[in-house]
Formats: sequence, structure tokens, C-alpha cells
Amino acid sequence: MTLLALGHACVDVYQGAVAALVPFFVSERAYTYAAASGIVLAASLLSSVVQPLFGALTDRWAMPWLLPVSCVVGGAGVALAGVGDSYALTLVVVAVSGIGVAAYHPEAARVARAASRGSHTAMGWFSLGGNLGFATAPLLVSAVVATGGLHASPLLVVPALAGAALCVAALRSGRRGAPATAGPALAADDRDDWPSFLKLTGAIMCRSVVFVGLSAFISLYARQRAGGGEVAGTAALFVLYVGGAVGTVAGGRLATRFGRVPVLRWSYALTVLAVAGVVFVPGPALYGCVALTSAGLYVPFSLHITLGQDYLPRRVGTASGVTLGLAVSVGGIASPAIGALADATSLRTALAPLTVLPALGWLLVRTLREPGGRSAKEAE
Repeated sequence: MTLLALGHACVDVYQGAVAALVPFFVSERAYTYAAASGIVLAASLLSSVVQPLFGALTDRWAMPWLLPVSCVVGGAGVALAGVGDSYALTLVVVAVSGIGVAAYHPEAARVARAASRGSHTAMGWFSLGGNLGFATAPLLVSAVVATGGLHASPLLVVPALAGAALCVAALRSGRRGAPATAGPALAADDRDDWPSFLKLTGAIMCRSVVFVGLSAFISLYARQRAGGGEVAGTAALFVLYVGGAVGTVAGGRLATRFGRVPVLRWSYALTVLAVAGVVFVPGPALYGCVALTSAGLYVPFSLHITLGQDYLPRRVGTASGVTLGLAVSVGGIASPAIGALADATSLRTALAPLTVLPALGWLLVRTLREPGGRSAKEAE
């Protein structure tokens, strides 16, 4: 699980890196908000479409080789994003990166579920790896691009190479232990609960739009609201991401004590107030609101994955592709609309509608029930 979590961190650097590159595209290439958010869309759109496809494929065949290959593809796309000045080329390479990330997550979640034997806490640590990757992305991008400009972006391929090596080591370790295809046994009467899964998916999509929207623009927004230039923007994005590391671990522990569904409800309710604070609270207090938003968005992160897998016990790959993929990528589809509204009005006006989406997510999870009668204690 440690190797898998570290490999997950190396992959998810590239999901966070796309948003971290946005301020540099705006400053170095004079992109509008809409044009910059189009790059976020390019990374997200194909990823959102093909991730369930990769999930369906992993339901039929084990494809562990996807882990190192997809890690390299995801990193190579972002590494090439700063090469040349062509907007079209930038869109293509970040789209390729999105496909690489999409290929990684369903198979990685399947392998992690087998290694964790269905434990909420173990899956929380796996998710933590990805969130740490997100958290380090703005620091990595700032260190490379702020120093050498966008043309230094090829250096960003280094985590991908490290991640590929970690994935190979994890798979070899798995072969020496339990088989990678092993997992929690299915009972004869286990059935896929599609209505509950679709409600969960709707809530995840609401969470995703909020997360990706803030990821794309919080750096620019913090510069306006808190001052401090690039440092203020990088700090805000770092707080948004690093808070997820704490939230993800807390989510697994809280679910063990109180149950997954109640924790989901509390998290979405907290996020409504926290996002409102981000949008409307001025000055340094903005960072406190960003931290609360991060907690509200990330506490349910690993719980989305395990709930989805338990709602669809016969389609674990599909469930992983949707929950783990949509949790990050589908929000990018809304980014151009946020960017266009910001160009026409202001960033504050464009971000204000994000306060509504966590409330909608809360309405969707409010009626969910724990799948299969599993208690929190059984899933420790």
C-alpha cells in the first residue's frame, strides 16, 4: 500500500500541475481567463470520457501494466505543455496527459482495493498519496516555471519517471504476496445498486466542479483579495491541496467511527459555508476559508471510492473509474464557463455560483444508505 500510495502521488502531481500552470499561461502568454481555463478543460474532458471505459476494461481483464505506462504518459503531456507557443499544441499535450491519468486510476484502485481487503483506512492512505501529489504540484510548478519560465516545463517529467518505477516495484511486491486480483469476496446475493451509485455520482460531480473551479482560479483570486503576488497565489493553491492530505486521512477515521454516509453529509454541509467564505471573506482570512473548503472537499474523497465500489460490487473497475476519475476531472468541463464569466464580470462573480453546488451534493447524499449492511467496524 505504501508503494501504491507513493505511485499515486506521482501521478496526481499532473492533475494539480495543470491548474498550477494557469497563472503562468496568463502572465507569459497573455491568455484570457477563458483561454487558460480551456487548458484545464482539455486535461479534463477526455479524461472524464475515457476513465469509465478504462474502468469497464479492468472489470474484464487485469491490466497492471497500465500503472507504469499511464504514469509516464500523464507526466510527458504536462512536461510538453510549456514547449513552444502554440495554443493548439498545448491543448493536445495536456489532453494526452489527461488520458494517461484516466488510464491509471481504475486499475490502481482495483489493485489498492485488493491490497487493502476493503479497509476504509487503507484506502484512505492510498487516496492520501494522490492528495499529497496535488499538494506538491503548485510548489513543483512554481519552483520549475517561476525559475526557468514555461520553456523549463520538460523538467516536470521527473515525478512521472519516479512514479513508473514505484508502480513496477508495487506490482512485483504484490506478486510475491497476495494475488493482485484478490479482493473482498462477493456473496451470492450481492447486487449492483445503481440508483444509489448514480446519486453518489451526482454528488461527486458537484464536488468536482467546485474543486476544479477553485483549483483553476484560486491562485489568481488570492492575488486580488489578499495581495502578495505570485507567493500569495501559490500559497492559496497549496493550502487547498495540502488540506486534502489531512482531510483524506481524517475521512477514513471518521467513517470508521460514525459511518461513511453521515460523514459525507457533514462534509457537504461544511463545504457550503466554507466556499461562501472563500468567495466573500477578504484579506488573509481567505486562507482559513480555503483550508475549511479543502477539508470539506477532501474528507469524503476516499469514502466516495469505497462507497462506489460497494454499491457496484460486481463492477469495481467501473465504480473506481467513475468515482476516482469524476472526483477530479469532470469539473474541468465547467472551467471555461467560469473563465468566460470572469472575463465578462469579475473572478468573484464567477466563483460565487460554486457555493450552490455543495448544497446540491448534500441533497443527493442525504438519502443514501450504507451498502450491503456493512458496519463501520467491519471495514476498519
